Amino acid sequence: MSKLKNILALDDEPSMRRLLEISLKQAGYQPVLAENGREALDILRQGGIDLVISDLHMPVMDGLKLLATMQQEGIDVPSIIVTAQGEISTAVEAMKLGASDYILRPFDLSTLEIAIERALSLSRLKLENRYLRAEASQDTQLIGQSPAMQKLQQSIRQVAPEKATTLIAGETGTGKELVAQAIHQLSPRKDALFVAVNCAAIPGDMLESELFGHERGAFTGAVKNRIGKFEMADGGTLFLDEVTEMPIGLQAKLLRALQQGVIERLGSNRSIPVDMRVVAATNRDPLQAIADGKLREDLYYRLNVFRLDLPPLRERKSDIPALATHFLKPRGLSLDDSAAQTLQTYTWPGNIRELQNILERAAIICGGNTISIEHLPTDITQHTTLATTTTVVPETMTLATKANMSLPIATETLEKDMIRVALQQTKGNKSKAARLLDISERSLWYKLSRYKLEDNTDQEGPLPD
Repeated sequence: MSKLKNILALDDEPSMRRLLEISLKQAGYQPVLAENGREALDILRQGGIDLVISDLHMPVMDGLKLLATMQQEGIDVPSIIVTAQGEISTAVEAMKLGASDYILRPFDLSTLEIAIERALSLSRLKLENRYLRAEASQDTQLIGQSPAMQKLQQSIRQVAPEKATTLIAGETGTGKELVAQAIHQLSPRKDALFVAVNCAAIPGDMLESELFGHERGAFTGAVKNRIGKFEMADGGTLFLDEVTEMPIGLQAKLLRALQQGVIERLGSNRSIPVDMRVVAATNRDPLQAIADGKLREDLYYRLNVFRLDLPPLRERKSDIPALATHFLKPRGLSLDDSAAQTLQTYTWPGNIRELQNILERAAIICGGNTISIEHLPTDITQHTTLATTTTVVPETMTLATKANMSLPIATETLEKDMIRVALQQTKGNKSKAARLLDISERSLWYKLSRYKLEDNTDQEGPLPD
């Protein structure tokens, strides 16, 4: 459903108002009429007006005073001034007060249509620029050629051309917003706005205003009209992240907007048609969220027309080197083989976001062009040690079981294996090996002596005091 633009036309002459009314209807717009600036201001405060066409000279409140008051009250609606041939300087003054354009009377319908289209396009362009600047600073590339990623990318290509509401399910940090942006960029709506709302990051009492907008005076602190994310996304894509965190009462209003394609701003009873593609996301199991009372069942079925399940990073570890290269490329850094292998043995509970943060930390402390294992956090390297030794332990423990080996002896065997692995990974460097094992260097030297392992490694000096 395309939104019919409401254009407020004001002139103190009834014949001129009638001419504007007929012209606007012929051009495909919905005219709203006023005979002076004060009457027009009351209408503007109610909201729902997309453009103002105003004469300069009117009783009660003229066009310049109206523009100045709109500017003071933050009524951000584009406007066109109608002026006579000898009043160009006054028209310029109106432009300084925020008018988008001016036309000279007498005018024909084509001149009016061009001015209207230009003013509406300029208003839309200003809005898009604010969002495009924010989007330009974000990384929207999907990285990876693992089977799981290839399947996901195929599903994105299938659903993107459709208008079907899409639900993205995946753990925190798996890149749900990147997938939503990919859907938008591959859709017929790519030239319109992609508007994202994190339902978990906005307090419940503010989320309704954020989504639907509000009128001046709708609540304490509402000092001016504000359009919501639904109106901003008109013609484009609205992304509702963590939709299960939206208050259950507000979900009913969301459902109505999705079903009927209209919204109402807070403090207004005027219905505003909206046409956008909705993509929602959650880090919960949607069915469990319904059982927990976090998600309305009817809203779930409305959102779940097409579902995408994002694989966690632990299920696509073959993509980690490519992801690391992507994150480190802007800094001119790379990973050595030991660091790359280490990253692929970790389970990544925080998914891609955790990987990006760890690489950013490593880039800060590496002091060179290459990140190696000693630049990674101990919780990553410790996990690697344990994961590596599990390939040795099963055979060792089998022998221990056959020999009725006691727990102290089995523990000693495991310690020896872990120390050997740590020394292999650090090329015999005792300080690095101790950090890897999360013990002091003195403890490591003691265990090397106790287990008679020092003869198998390069000596680095006497036992530390």
